[in-house]
Amino acid sequence: MNEWFAKLLERIKGLWSKWTLVQKLILVGIVVAAVAGVAALFAVSSAPSAVPVIDSAVTDQAARDRIVTRLNQEGVHATVSSTGVVSVPDEATARRMRAILIREDLVPSGTDPWALFDRDRWTITDFERNVNLRRSITQMVTEHVKALDDVDDANVTLVMPEKTLFQADQNPVTASVIITPKPGSDILSNRKKIEGIQKILKFAVEGLKDDNIVVTDTNGNILNDFAGMQDLDRLELSKREQKLITSLEAQYRATVLKALQQIYTSDRVRDLNLKISMDMSKKAIQTEEFYPITIKPDNPETPYDDSEFAKSITRSQSNSSTKWEGTGFNPEGPSGVEGQTPPAFKDMSNLYGKVEQQTLTQNEEINKRNIQEERSPTIDRVSVSVNIDGRWQLKYDDKGRPVAKPNGSMEREYVPIPDDELRKAQALVQDAIGYNRNRGDSVTVQNIQFDRSRQFADEDAAFLRQKQFQQTVLIALAGLAVLLISFIVFRVISRELERRRRLREEELSRQHQMLRESALRQAEEEGVEVSMSVEERKRMELQENAINMAKEHPEDVAQLIRTWLLEE
Repeated sequence: MNEWFAKLLERIKGLWSKWTLVQKLILVGIVVAAVAGVAALFAVSSAPSAVPVIDSAVTDQAARDRIVTRLNQEGVHATVSSTGVVSVPDEATARRMRAILIREDLVPSGTDPWALFDRDRWTITDFERNVNLRRSITQMVTEHVKALDDVDDANVTLVMPEKTLFQADQNPVTASVIITPKPGSDILSNRKKIEGIQKILKFAVEGLKDDNIVVTDTNGNILNDFAGMQDLDRLELSKREQKLITSLEAQYRATVLKALQQIYTSDRVRDLNLKISMDMSKKAIQTEEFYPITIKPDNPETPYDDSEFAKSITRSQSNSSTKWEGTGFNPEGPSGVEGQTPPAFKDMSNLYGKVEQQTLTQNEEINKRNIQEERSPTIDRVSVSVNIDGRWQLKYDDKGRPVAKPNGSMEREYVPIPDDELRKAQALVQDAIGYNRNRGDSVTVQNIQFDRSRQFADEDAAFLRQKQFQQTVLIALAGLAVLLISFIVFRVISRELERRRRLREEELSRQHQMLRESALRQAEEEGVEVSMSVEERKRMELQENAINMAKEHPEDVAQLIRTWLLEE
């Protein structure tokens, strides 16, 4: 056996040594592919069968991550396929996880609630079908409630008991809804919105009645207890009525204030008190009206009213006349029986007389109309009071400066508003609010001074500060002028002293120069050699250079002398 293995190895080595590099690589690739295929076959055959929790693929990455995280919290190993289907090891675990996901609202919104019936198995029972039906209806109703704009989240629980033989033994269908309102929503206090949720449940679940529906918020407060909300409805109605009155008062107040403040400025018309009394009761009024017949309508092109009216028009007419002449006879009945003739006519019995009677019957046609109207609400009374302040004017002296009091404040004069101007303002307010004397409206416009002590104190303080600033500026300017004059005088005096000192030094230098020159001349005349000092030689050289410069450049020297003169 060992010899056979040894021969086989030698043969393989011989063939390996004879093959080229390409053949060797092909053989290695075939071996690697065979090993990988065998490993994959073992992995697939040994993997347990998985059951999907939700038959449809979950395409939303965030929703899929929440589902997998919740499954991991329950200790269930979940796998996600490449298409997005979440699976668990067995059917029992999948059924339990579906109930948890539906209860905690982790099923994606795009998942069909009736997808539970898409699985077609031989072993499914009627109980499972009923459970799936209840779960599907619950999920669909939950999605309907959550689709409302005022609901942020909803949790719906339906109890659908099994049907019994007798109706008396049948338990009713019940529903419990817990809603989480969105921020700023009024669904907790809005009765119509709660009734809308009840109707959604009633139309979605067969046999569900209002008495078996409970709608609560997250704090456990029952929202559909309408029998105990009568007082709340009355208060809500009162709030709405008061809100209507307040908004109407604000509208009138803004209109009148804007008109007055544009005329008298906002500082003189600061506020306006307005009160509107309204009748919120609903009234049905039926009126029967008779009005004249228009014969000729008014011509709008004429400046006057040229219409013609008639109270009535004769439709038919009949005349009748009666004449009677002779003795009047009033029978009294059988003898011995008192007659029925009135006492006033007894004295006229058996008298001769003459009667003429004319009767005119005329049918007139008139206009008539019946008016039926419902009025709610109506304004009973409007009362307005507004105060307009007069004008304050400063007093000025002959020079146009404000007159100051001994305490430093400015003297003012109050100018009240004339009475005719107040009447015009009152008429303006009356027209703005639709004044009606018959309903008792009241408009009061007064001229009362405002308390402006703080304003005047601030103005006086500003005036004093301005005066102090002006005085400070004047003093500073005066001091600056004195300082400037002193500097100019000092400069003039110093220049004059400097000029005198320079003239004196020049005079001394000139005298010394004359003495030296005279001494040199005498020495030359006497033939005596005179030794000059270093300083004298330098001075002589400078003088010679200056003389030579003046000869060569006379214009530059003249400009230099002009500059010296200007500086002095």
